[in-house]
Amino acid sequence: MPTSSLRILLITPPLTQLNTPYPATAYIKGFLGARGYSVTQADLGLELVLKLFSKPGLTRVFDAIAAGSFSLSDNARRMLRLRQSYLSTIEPVVRFLQNKDNTLAPRICHSRFLPEASRFDNIADLETAFGTMGLTDQARHLATLYLEDLGDLIKETVGPQFGFSRYAEKLAMSATTFDALHEALQAPPNLLDQMLQELVDELVARVQPDVAGFTVPFPGNLYGALRLAGRIKQFSPHTRTLMGGGYPNTELRQIREPRFFDYIDYLTLDDGEGPWLRLLEYLNRKEERHAELAEASLPLANLSFGNEAVEMLRQAQHDSPREQTDVPEFHPLPFQRTFLRNAAGEVEYINQPFPDIPHPEVGTPDYSDLPLSEYLSVIEVLNPMHRLWSDGRWNKLTVAHGCYWKRCSFCDVTLDYISRYETAPSALLVDRIEQIIAQTGQTGFHFVDEAAPPLALRDLAIELLKRRVNITWWGNIRFEKTFTPDLCRLLAASGCIAVSGGLEVASDRLLALMEKGVTIAQVARVTDGFTQAGIMVHAYLMYGFPTETAQETVDSLEVVRQLFEAGIVQSGYWHRFSMTAHSPVGKNPAKYQVAATGPEPGPFAWNDLWHDDPTGTDHEQFGPGLAKALYNYLHGVALHEPLSFWFDFRVPKSTVPRQLIQKALQEPGKPDFAKQNQRLFWLGNAPELRQENIKKGPRAVLTFYEQAEDFEVSVPPALGPWLHALLTRLTTDYDTKVLLKEVTQSFPAGHSFERFLESAAWLTLREKGLLVL
Repeated sequence: MPTSSLRILLITPPLTQLNTPYPATAYIKGFLGARGYSVTQADLGLELVLKLFSKPGLTRVFDAIAAGSFSLSDNARRMLRLRQSYLSTIEPVVRFLQNKDNTLAPRICHSRFLPEASRFDNIADLETAFGTMGLTDQARHLATLYLEDLGDLIKETVGPQFGFSRYAEKLAMSATTFDALHEALQAPPNLLDQMLQELVDELVARVQPDVAGFTVPFPGNLYGALRLAGRIKQFSPHTRTLMGGGYPNTELRQIREPRFFDYIDYLTLDDGEGPWLRLLEYLNRKEERHAELAEASLPLANLSFGNEAVEMLRQAQHDSPREQTDVPEFHPLPFQRTFLRNAAGEVEYINQPFPDIPHPEVGTPDYSDLPLSEYLSVIEVLNPMHRLWSDGRWNKLTVAHGCYWKRCSFCDVTLDYISRYETAPSALLVDRIEQIIAQTGQTGFHFVDEAAPPLALRDLAIELLKRRVNITWWGNIRFEKTFTPDLCRLLAASGCIAVSGGLEVASDRLLALMEKGVTIAQVARVTDGFTQAGIMVHAYLMYGFPTETAQETVDSLEVVRQLFEAGIVQSGYWHRFSMTAHSPVGKNPAKYQVAATGPEPGPFAWNDLWHDDPTGTDHEQFGPGLAKALYNYLHGVALHEPLSFWFDFRVPKSTVPRQLIQKALQEPGKPDFAKQNQRLFWLGNAPELRQENIKKGPRAVLTFYEQAEDFEVSVPPALGPWLHALLTRLTTDYDTKVLLKEVTQSFPAGHSFERFLESAAWLTLREKGLLVL
């Protein structure tokens, strides 16, 4: 294994999630660590929150407010009067949310322990929501409201850019120029910036990194990353800074802004493993060759290069002018998908033709040196499915790279994270799962695929059951017909508790225009299969798609209402359609009868596009009503109110039949005899067999001893040994695929297999866990 003397620091800047680490640094650490690199990682979003929401941190906040000249709301003034109450409760509340002191729950629920501000004004009926046994959850929800009150105070005063899952997000959204960010970064740091700088100073002093890498998954991470990178350059000028992540991958693909590289030496696109490996190999070789070179004396524009590399670069540029070709030209710097500022002070993109790192070779995420016990489990919304995003410590893992469907017209299907689809063997995935469990002590997994492939999930579930690896997991899927009721039951048996998927618009015309590859009836049957298996369902919903009419928007709401009324969707969220530069709609708006109106590409970010929709409705006005209706539906409230109830303007009546979803659910499925090429799988234990005589004659009786119940199945004597052997084989041999047609061939002569598939014995076995996959 190659080794390196480089010290690498990977940073997640504020803010992503409070309850669990964002996985990017863990993936890169696992990949680089397996190649001999010394890697330290830190979640400065979590550390900032813990520093801020402590007694010393809040004291600084209250003192800064008192010393400032803020125009305060009545709510803020009330909170300032309760200063001592907040200072005395903040640390116990944080410990409680870290699951370190659950005995605090009764005091939070049943006494005036927490100071209350505006977030408590519209508090729900907690006894109805949580029941008499949900004391800890109820307390966690109240403690979350308490933290959000403090967040509101901070945002109103000393930290106007603060948010629990974002930090200065607006500065990075649709920022075609760098001017606003540059101005904010040049301004004196506010209190939160100061705390962040204190944290990174301590971190750099401890690690003394040669390379500091930042993941920027969302717009709300960019400002913090640049603040931190700028501070590192002041504190440790020799440290090179790298950046990658979802935001650069979508927003910065055409960056030409040289000022950005005052903070970041190298910006990489798409998966980070390959580009960062090439960069580190280069830096490591340069470190070995020029150990005595004092690079800090070079101008900042040349900070990333040795003199030899700069001269080679100049010579190459002189000898062969750069042309726009599909094949990357030779470049003296062996980089992959990397932006940098060259010796001339201009932004340059280098992409040597290195192969991508295959998905099976990216390695196992390494969560070591992240303070897993310090994350906070919060409950913002009472809905049990919705809370998964903020409650609990989930190990994040990817089943497959990219999307196997990659056709949706609103999605960035032209970019690598969608377009390059690769899978990993199920045995390798379970190896990774077992390694992560051994490292973290946590058995909860969130599969963060764009859309986890159903057949890969099937194989993963079988491998988990084969090895008896007990995990709890959830993830994102497409509501496609491959997710049969039997597959849903298999996934549930392997530990699946929830899935999220894109219904988008509840209109078959628009679903076809989106190229979702699903219909309303199909979605209904798939979500019913998950629900019947005990798996919660979250639906991503969209409004404002090109050419969507007011009638279609209202009809979509009616379909959503029926899905909730039927109990086959438990949670959802409306998103306003956004046209992006890398989607089919953004690349060919005329095909979708819309016109792009800007913004013009600038030197910095470019992804979100403005557009006119001349044949559609006024989409903006529907947003509040749709959100209000859905919020009530996911709490089981007002499902029978007329749709017009949710809007403060006239809307058309729905044209959707009132029984649309119920009729879809009543459509008969394919009979088992027609599934000859599908696999049998038995979720239960091997039965015991005995022969007995009853009034109607001899019978073979199979007795099953299962987790929650025992039951018996009676068949003709000749079928008993055959059925016993089949189920015993299915119980002990997970590797051999036993197809239904193979079972047909071994069925005892003199009996009709087709009639057996309609018998009470077969139907009982199917109910108890005999699956046809």
